[in-house]
Amino acid sequence: MEIKPIKTEADYKAALEEIERLFEAKLDTDEADRLEVLTTLVEAYEEKHYAIPLPDPIEAILYHMESRGLSRRDFEPFIGSRARVSEVLNRKRPLTMEMVRNLHNGLGISAEVLIQPYRILKDAA
Repeated sequence: MEIKPIKTEADYKAALEEIERLFEAKLDTDEADRLEVLTTLVEAYEEKHYAIPLPDPIEAILYHMESRGLSRRDFEPFIGSRARVSEVLNRKRPLTMEMVRNLHNGLGISAEVLIQPYRILKDAA
């Protein structure tokens, strides 16, 4: 396979096959160099054509909470009262811009993630 820019899905699949074939290449060989170049080309193509969507804002908050061992109470300074935190995390109330700013500045949660639209549950009553 000739090394060239990956422009089509067929080029992408061919590059993946070549990477698989070269995967066990020994360091400091032509094959290892070829593997490195192909991997870089594939990564660039995937970044352009297979972008990973941003997570749901509430899921991002819950992940942040779980991964850092935080409780709902720890979110009160950023969101509001215990009831307000519960409403937001249970999708009964949307995040406000002030909450987004507080969560971003105080906890480092991406503002880009937090400002996305997300599903709010309607009362079943």
